[in-house]
Amino acid sequence: MQTVRHSEHTLKTALISKNPALVSQYEKLDAGEKRLMEEAFRPDSDLFGPITLHSQSDWITSHPEAPQDFEEFFNDPYRKTPSPQKHSIYIQCIGLLGNTRSISEEYVKWLKGYCEAFFYGLTVKLLEPVPVSATRCSFRINDNTQNLQIHAGQILKFLKKKKPEDAFCVVGITMIDLYPRDSWNFVFGQASLTDGVGIFSFARYGSDFYSSHYEGKLKKLQKKSSSDYSVFDNYYVPEVTSVLLLRSCKTLTHEIGHIFGLRHCQWLACLMQGSNHLEEADQRPLDLCPICLRKLQSAIGFHLKDRYKGQRA
Repeated sequence: MQTVRHSEHTLKTALISKNPALVSQYEKLDAGEKRLMEEAFRPDSDLFGPITLHSQSDWITSHPEAPQDFEEFFNDPYRKTPSPQKHSIYIQCIGLLGNTRSISEEYVKWLKGYCEAFFYGLTVKLLEPVPVSATRCSFRINDNTQNLQIHAGQILKFLKKKKPEDAFCVVGITMIDLYPRDSWNFVFGQASLTDGVGIFSFARYGSDFYSSHYEGKLKKLQKKSSSDYSVFDNYYVPEVTSVLLLRSCKTLTHEIGHIFGLRHCQWLACLMQGSNHLEEADQRPLDLCPICLRKLQSAIGFHLKDRYKGQRA
């Protein structure tokens, strides 16, 4: 086990910046907001702690990345920001998320409510659920796990075509496993930051996915034609549990954070930390560290007190 610690000076600079204009912007926050933000560089803080690495396979060790401080985020010419005309996050459900339509609808409502609290100030809307056949995407059986998978990149193209005029972004969610290209085993999700679309699968978050008794395994794909999607008609969907819902909330908000331009956090324990495996994802906190929180606040313009009230509700 290893702890990633930064000096007080490093964290203070990452949060506030040395740029006079950004320092002035920070000073305009009210006293309560600054008090919370400055917990980032208090060594004895009970609210925000350092990142703990549990194995060599953890994200920071296996995927070295340059850290993104607030100034770099703010000055990124490619990041997109919501506007009065594009102020909505849309969620597009692909296939059922629960064993029945009513469970699936309830699950999506939970995700919608959580996103509204997390991205406080934006409107979250639900698009009408669609079957896999509506996307016209390619699909296959994974050679290793024998479960059905759908092509992530082709679904992004489908979402781009469906993107409403007032959308900041459209995120597709599914309980079917994803693959980005034939040579890849799987992917949890994929996004296009320039197009403001993403697709994320919760299939591997079910408690039974890696079990030898997983009911979603298929031995052979019997497809009459490229337009035959009948294999999805009665496809296995895992039971919706509190653990599955928690993992789904984390993944959805993490990935939408990327669409806002937040890169993987390497400062403190944070929702925006990268994760290489399910155990590491479970260890991430539900919310953002102060540095990433300031990034999101600058993009949306919420008051911290209002946002936390919304999350508590």
